[in-house]
Amino acid sequence: MVRKLLILITAFSIAPILNANVIARLVKVEGQVYIKRLGMNTFSETARAGSAIVNGDEIKVGDIGFAAAIYIDDRSVVKIKNNSKFSFMDSKNTRTIDLQYGTLLNKVNKTDKGKAFRIQTPVSVASVKGTEFAAIVSQKGIEQFICKEGLFEVLNMVSGQTINVGPGQKAFSNATGDLVQAVASPKDYPDDPEVNENIEPEIEKIIEPEKKETKEIKNEKKIDTKKVNQVEPEKPMKPENDSQSVKEEKIEKPIEKEDNDLKKPESGPPPKPFSMGLGIGSVTLDGVLYNQIALRPEINIGKIGIGLDLMLYLDNEGNIRNDEWDIENDPGLILDKILYVKYGEKNDPGWVKYGSIEGMTLGYGGLMNNYSNMMEFPTVRRVGINTGFNIGPVGGEVFLSNIKDYSRGGTVTGLRIAYTVSENFPLSIGVNYVSDGNMFSGLKDKDEDSYPDIFDDFPENSNIWNDTDGDGIPDPHDGIDTTEYDIDSDGDNLLDKDENSEDVILKATPFSLKNNIARTNGYALDVGYPIYDSKLFKLKFYGEYNNLSFPAASNDSDFDRSEKSGSGITVPGLASTIFGILNLSIEYRIISGSYIPQFFDQAYDLNRVTTSTINGQTIVQTKDMALFSVYNDDFNSKGLYGSAGIDLFNLINFSASYANMKADTSELKSFSSYINLNTENIPKVSSAMAYYQRNNDDNPFDFNNPSENTIMGYSIGYELSKGVSLVWNFRQFYREDGTGSLEAIKQTTIETTFNF
Repeated sequence: MVRKLLILITAFSIAPILNANVIARLVKVEGQVYIKRLGMNTFSETARAGSAIVNGDEIKVGDIGFAAAIYIDDRSVVKIKNNSKFSFMDSKNTRTIDLQYGTLLNKVNKTDKGKAFRIQTPVSVASVKGTEFAAIVSQKGIEQFICKEGLFEVLNMVSGQTINVGPGQKAFSNATGDLVQAVASPKDYPDDPEVNENIEPEIEKIIEPEKKETKEIKNEKKIDTKKVNQVEPEKPMKPENDSQSVKEEKIEKPIEKEDNDLKKPESGPPPKPFSMGLGIGSVTLDGVLYNQIALRPEINIGKIGIGLDLMLYLDNEGNIRNDEWDIENDPGLILDKILYVKYGEKNDPGWVKYGSIEGMTLGYGGLMNNYSNMMEFPTVRRVGINTGFNIGPVGGEVFLSNIKDYSRGGTVTGLRIAYTVSENFPLSIGVNYVSDGNMFSGLKDKDEDSYPDIFDDFPENSNIWNDTDGDGIPDPHDGIDTTEYDIDSDGDNLLDKDENSEDVILKATPFSLKNNIARTNGYALDVGYPIYDSKLFKLKFYGEYNNLSFPAASNDSDFDRSEKSGSGITVPGLASTIFGILNLSIEYRIISGSYIPQFFDQAYDLNRVTTSTINGQTIVQTKDMALFSVYNDDFNSKGLYGSAGIDLFNLINFSASYANMKADTSELKSFSSYINLNTENIPKVSSAMAYYQRNNDDNPFDFNNPSENTIMGYSIGYELSKGVSLVWNFRQFYREDGTGSLEAIKQTTIETTFNF
């Protein structure tokens, strides 16, 4: 309300003097830059260097573009970065730029006339006289003002609060009336696409003739005021090739509906061209503790990004483990050196990524939510593929979690196709499909004897597998010379031949992958519709149907899985964004049979298969067998799921979710949380984040008694010097130790990162 009133007052105050006088000109134009003239409805004019700016004109710069404008009278310069839109308003005593969204770099020169320069945003006004500063308004509603030189005042129009901002300071403002002053670091100030030296020649070419023409008019004895104030249609600059210019203008002309760019996800700052991570820590591989040294360079060239993981493992005697570098005998090891290779981002018309996959969610997350193939890295190295497209109203996405598993019978595969009806009726419809071709394919079997390495006491020898007493001599096995048997297999210092057979207790024959296949299939249908969409408040309705099926699987081994299936319906689901900083969602879930929401979650690769040994017998269970062992396909439950997230001035990002599903005889609860701090204003701290997740448990808040569904971790970076940080990463999860008890798996790495 205050903003509307202020705009009306401003409009009425300057209306008598809004005329066609040229107040500024564009001195630099690159990429997608368009002008909407006063009284026009669309950005129908392609901007060029030299284009005149009059009161009421609007400028819009697209995803790829940059422009610079200079005021004729005092040579104040406004540089406009990509994804920006604003208008010019000039009066006798004030000079106002109405910034709707985007980034402006302003260099305001002092004048003898005392004319005030103002940047007006959706909720704030910055008033200056002779200074250099940046104004940033994100499409999420967060506003920042950063001072480089001089001093200016910021007013929040909602609360009426004002603060002064000087060199090395910045101000945050939002629609809730908050106005906060903070210390600004040099990297806070947006990059300047063009230095002043490059613009000066253009200024001289454009401004000097303008001043000369103005001076000649003033020197005339008789001035036709009516003629002076009349603006002739601007003639475009003559290009070298007229036909080519017309052709390019047709291509660059934007679509009529300018609001389309508001719906595009923000691409964020471009990645740094090069960064280097140095990992120093310890890791346990095949039961042996190694010291780890890893170089992790990341290279970004345009839309292409490459991340490598070059590691060395040293034992306690300083010997290098050769298993990771025996490329001659195992060419597939070269894949392990590639952390990722990618082209483009998910909001581009097309993108592809090879390697690491993190935070994968399909649709509204009923089947897959926040999945990662990196949970056991670097002990287990999975290589995924994620690709997709956006063509008009249709978008698609495909991923494989680990292509190295494909030859072994399966990998987790996901597919999504989404369609939006139209801009006037923005109903979105999506179809998702997720499949695990063989839940056992993730069990490593180096010697290919069908016994996974986790059970195999001799993982590099395909003829032997059991060693009950751990003395390095195999128990009696079929197919090997009897002279190679352990004569005291159980290690009781009595020869096996002198004992009764029932007194010789040997380990159970390990679980075999031979003929054991456990598949999982799931599909989902979802719809979504934005009920209300504004900068201050967004509300979206959605609904989702999910189905999971687990085909029967059994053979001569101890593994036996009966067929199961189930479904879940989410109706209604509501998601909202308030003031651009608070995200809330709530949904009502109805579950039938063997189904749980987010079956493919962040911990999926950790608990897709669990093992234990009871009374000398190896018990192997897939995730569905463990989850649905206490009820059958007649099981029904209902409950609520809610989540909340807050992004406070880009200083703290916190999110949490909770679900409570009730049935007649059981109750399943889930909880997850995540917090990340923007450490730019915290001395010596370069990064800080932590997370906790525990899904589908009786009590996810029983921190003293974790389950196999529990995952937690944190990352803290300490800045050693500019561009160099020491990063401590910790992750903990739980797995069966083979005896029916849970074992805490702790992974810690210490990395030195270099950013250039």
